[in-house]
Amino acid sequence: GKYSGDVSMIDESSISIDGKPIRVFEEMDPTNIKWGDAGADYVVESTGVFTSTEKASAHMAGGAKKVVISAPSGDAPMFVMGVNNEKYES
Repeated sequence: GKYSGDVSMIDESSISIDGKPIRVFEEMDPTNIKWGDAGADYVVESTGVFTSTEKASAHMAGGAKKVVISAPSGDAPMFVMGVNNEKYES
């Protein structure tokens, strides 16, 4: 459905969601994204390009502490809420 809150563009590198500024990036190489500087501990990899553990871990070079891969992966563990989420260990 449609989000009922307020979403707007602040500038070329930020959007606002309900008044909270969120940094956005258009960098193709995840090693060049400064996640730590942006205050991001967790990154959701949703491009479908970096689905292996090795490729997705490139986000950690910029300061991410954890990467969640949203697409099926050949080597990363997969957790599904209500199915096996209790097996996840941080």
